[in-house]
Amino acid sequence: MARILTLTLNPAFDLTVRLAHLQLGEVNRSETLLTHAAGKGVNVAQVLADLGHQVSVGGFLGEANPEAFDALIASRGFGDAFIRVPGETRSNIKIAEQDGRITDINAPGPLVSEAAQAQLLESLAGIAAEFDAVVVAGSLPRGVSPQWFQALLQTLKSLGLKVALDTSGEALRAGLKAGPWMVKPNTEELAEALHNATDAISQLHQQGVEHVVVSDGAAGVSWYSPGATLHATPPKVTVASTVGAGDSLLAGMLHGLLSGEAPEQTLRRATAIAAMAVTQIGFGISDDAQLARLESGVAVRTLTEQ
Repeated sequence: MARILTLTLNPAFDLTVRLAHLQLGEVNRSETLLTHAAGKGVNVAQVLADLGHQVSVGGFLGEANPEAFDALIASRGFGDAFIRVPGETRSNIKIAEQDGRITDINAPGPLVSEAAQAQLLESLAGIAAEFDAVVVAGSLPRGVSPQWFQALLQTLKSLGLKVALDTSGEALRAGLKAGPWMVKPNTEELAEALHNATDAISQLHQQGVEHVVVSDGAAGVSWYSPGATLHATPPKVTVASTVGAGDSLLAGMLHGLLSGEAPEQTLRRATAIAAMAVTQIGFGISDDAQLARLESGVAVRTLTEQ
């Protein structure tokens, strides 16, 4: 299996509140309250570990409240490449209703100094040779500019790593300029980043992006690459939470590509992993038999590139 580093520059301690229906302006009583050490790269790492890969996690972590992340890293056996910075890792509140609707309240996170940013770059230069690929996922913390983010991706590429990118907004626009190996936006994020360009996929390929994976919720996943232009439609499932679905999809795609699987199988399993993710609160592959059933229900077809 592959050796993979995931970078989460702005991780979060997720508090997920489950309730029947959110009543605005009223007292709401939750059914359950679940807490997770999270952030997009951390979520990806958990799925990759379940798929058998050797994983390390890194980025910036608040030194005032590291306990949940330290516990996750220890229990999962992850390599720890986080740079500790002053302040607290942010806490995000996710309100999950019975109909699958999720309301997010995301905090900004700690302020990351230029010194900490330089420390991360120095650390990455020292450990890059240990890995086959790097996932860079999630939002930018305070203090980190889109320009620095673009330079980070260019540095990772220059170190010989396959770079998989999953972010949005200004970070995505800057990151695409670096020409990562893979990007995984959803349809809205891609349209915003490229200003609804009619030749968006061709434009990305010309910038050096080899794999463009575009998710569209229940409508499925489209994958544009030199060797495969495919669309997958997921099976119908009961939605518990959509949190982590995109992260699970990215992990599944990376697994198939680094394992040398056929394109159709890569997309089929990745789509099934994402479908499994929405049936649960939390991250990871919890039931191999369920995953196999979901995989058998994924429809994959050839897609004409737009």
